[in-house]
Amino acid sequence: MFAIFENITNWLWGLPLLITIIVTGVFLTLKTGFFQFRHFGYIVKSMFNKDNRDGGGDDGKSLTPFQAISIAIGGTVGVSNMSGVATAIATGGPGALFWLWVASLLAMIIKMCEVTLGVYYRQKQEDGTYLGGPTFYMQKGLGEEKKFPFWGILAVGFGAMIFSTWFITAQNYTVSEAIGSTFNIPYIVPSIAYVVAIYIVIIGGVKKVGKIASYMVPVMCSFYVIGCILILIKNAGAIPGAFGMIFKGAFTEQAAVGGFMGAAVSKAMRLGFARSVYSNEAGWGTSPMVHASAKTEHPVKQGLMGAFEVFMDTMVVCSMTGLVVIVTGYWNSGLQGATLTLTAFESGMGFFGRALVSVSIFLFGLTTSTGWFTYYSVILKHWLGNKKDILKVAEKVFIFGTPLWGMLVTILNVYSNGTPAQLWTICDFTTIVPTFFNVVTLFALSGTFVKLLKDYKARYMGIGEVDKDMVLFYEDKKNK
Repeated sequence: MFAIFENITNWLWGLPLLITIIVTGVFLTLKTGFFQFRHFGYIVKSMFNKDNRDGGGDDGKSLTPFQAISIAIGGTVGVSNMSGVATAIATGGPGALFWLWVASLLAMIIKMCEVTLGVYYRQKQEDGTYLGGPTFYMQKGLGEEKKFPFWGILAVGFGAMIFSTWFITAQNYTVSEAIGSTFNIPYIVPSIAYVVAIYIVIIGGVKKVGKIASYMVPVMCSFYVIGCILILIKNAGAIPGAFGMIFKGAFTEQAAVGGFMGAAVSKAMRLGFARSVYSNEAGWGTSPMVHASAKTEHPVKQGLMGAFEVFMDTMVVCSMTGLVVIVTGYWNSGLQGATLTLTAFESGMGFFGRALVSVSIFLFGLTTSTGWFTYYSVILKHWLGNKKDILKVAEKVFIFGTPLWGMLVTILNVYSNGTPAQLWTICDFTTIVPTFFNVVTLFALSGTFVKLLKDYKARYMGIGEVDKDMVLFYEDKKNK
């Protein structure tokens, strides 16, 4: 039965996904004049601009732009960067890393587009905070502006598949695998500890998640990247060969070596794109739901942070994991998932390296799980916004249940002899459907994104003339 499900998922993540991501990325790249390439330096610089990060200060209600991107990066930089990338290379070969890079370069403009639209079409709440995301721009952009009669089908389908990740998640299992195998304790022990940690964070709501993420994310990313750099320095002689395998494996089938059974180019390409989407979530439609809550004076300002988010997640963290796995020689050992990454680090830094990755996986997983809690919250508030009594009950159910389903997945995976590859196959399925729905919407609303980007370039980059009649937020345009 699982073999049939796996075949369906692999097919969806094959040509359908490749065509969707490539066509969307190329389309937006061309329409914006290769913005993510020509203005890459500006994207990075904008991330470190104090005014952009603060958004006018913390009012105690709304998220600051930096808190928003911290939640978003925390939600994307997670176990997929360590376990998922390692599994992709173990099953698809080093060439998978090349296709992950290609996908991420296109993903930068896709993420920038969806975040910008999320902020533009967002909705102000009674308490002065904002909600936004794909379900909002499907309703307002497709429904109200484009008069598309079936926008509700896309919105409900998108939301339903996002909610499916409430039940099916790889975070708890990967954290439990990392901590349990490193310190030789039963997986259920770190699984329970992880559940408690999630409760501590989400019990205070989205604002608390943002504050904690703004402190944790920079530290944990630096913590992990430094460890990777130390291993790469130690194995510096193997780096040229590693890049050779990456580029060769991207275009030619690799022969079986050790536990590696050989992989065709199509498999390397499929896995590279799959891990890119699952890791940086570009096109998935998740990040716009938190970015839309940020205080910002222009939608594109937050969109730039979305582009940086992809670069940090994939081009930095995922690349580091992939290179460490390859240069240490463990990519074809037959190991998969977190165990592969842990073993690679242990070979380079001893037990300290393995312990470092275990702690990193715990922290990365924690920010991912708590970040996803905010996504569920946004969709619930959109669907049940006018039914406050039901909304209160639903929010309590999600606060209580969010950590527990992950623990159940761990228990089932451990005691039913599941494998990391099988778990990632299920996660891939929950990703692909909302991605298709969201990307179709991005195509339809791309004109709005281009107009906003043109206005931003005129106002802040000195490129073009400012249109004084340009309205920067849909609600203002609607009420004008």
